[in-house]
Amino acid sequence: MTRWVPRGYADGPYGQIHYRHEGQGLPIVLLHQAPMTSAQYDRVLEPLARRGFHAMAIDMPGFGMSDPVEGTPRVEDWAACVPPVLDALGHGSATILGHHTGALVATEVALQFPERVNALVLNGPMPLSEEERAEFLTNGYPRERTITAQADGSQFAAVHAARTRLAAGTVEPERVSEYVVMAFQGQGAYWHGHHAAFQYRQEETLAAVACPALILTNTGDIIHDHARKAHELRPDFAWVALDGGGVDIVDQQPEAWAQAVADFVQSL
Repeated sequence: MTRWVPRGYADGPYGQIHYRHEGQGLPIVLLHQAPMTSAQYDRVLEPLARRGFHAMAIDMPGFGMSDPVEGTPRVEDWAACVPPVLDALGHGSATILGHHTGALVATEVALQFPERVNALVLNGPMPLSEEERAEFLTNGYPRERTITAQADGSQFAAVHAARTRLAAGTVEPERVSEYVVMAFQGQGAYWHGHHAAFQYRQEETLAAVACPALILTNTGDIIHDHARKAHELRPDFAWVALDGGGVDIVDQQPEAWAQAVADFVQSL
């Protein structure tokens, strides 16, 4: 069941930024995967709050109820959503956590606004080879461009089938349905998220990260091998690999996930 937590809006460079938050204590910003919303973190806000955090989950621009970037957005654009939310909630700086596409955005936040970042948690980083980038732009990107309004509503069924396959029976059908709603809720196009992600060169930007960082992954994640590659690029970053799970790790293992985050941040 969804827990309703305080929500609000901050004024950002592209319009309003929607966020939800819970708890008091160490500030941590949560940036969702694409195409999702801050509701991705519904089931970990309370576990984080219970562990002494003020957890702030943001709808990145164009997702959920946040206004979009004009034109085709880039990861670099989405990073600008974080400082206005920190200002609105009275924090000078915070730990920035991102999952999948959100991990790329978190990396960029650390580069653009280092004074606002105490530490990073990269939950599913994605440094890419040129072959992987070309494969997506040649094949994956055109497929995602077709996921748009259809007269028979088949776009919803297609995304539902994909999310059901990824969940592999580990997430209840009601929650999978919520994933589909999240995917189509935003004002940006469905394809914007992964298009921006595959344009971003995290294999280069990781080298410039100067703050403490944790690479958080799980062995069942479809990009677990990319997390290993990120750790090879930055062996000085802390490393935690939860066992099993998938792309829905925050729903599959909320307590273990929150504990891994807390152990890292509270050790600094």
